[in-house]
Amino acid sequence: MQFWYIYIMTNKPNGTIYIGITNEIQERIKEHKLKIRPKSFTAKYNCDKLVYFEEYSNDKDALIRERQMKKWKREWKIKLIEDMNPSWTDISINWNLNYNKFRNER
Repeated sequence: MQFWYIYIMTNKPNGTIYIGITNEIQERIKEHKLKIRPKSFTAKYNCDKLVYFEEYSNDKDALIRERQMKKWKREWKIKLIEDMNPSWTDISINWNLNYNKFRNER
């Protein structure tokens, strides 16, 4: 089964927030970190830390959620991050360990 992910990247705790969607989260995060698209929002603002994600079994639900989250107030996004990841840890560091930890807490 293929999963879809809504994810949040940042440059630092309480910093710039970017919300994205992908079906290949590890590859997509690597692209952000390597700044594959140098003119992109995440490259411009150095959003290279994965601080939040949600997993979906289909693209439709993921797209609905992404659109919903992008309309939220900044405070709501921060609360969402801090409920899952209070220290704003870069989940992509030690990916397998952190992925399973944060996934199971949901």
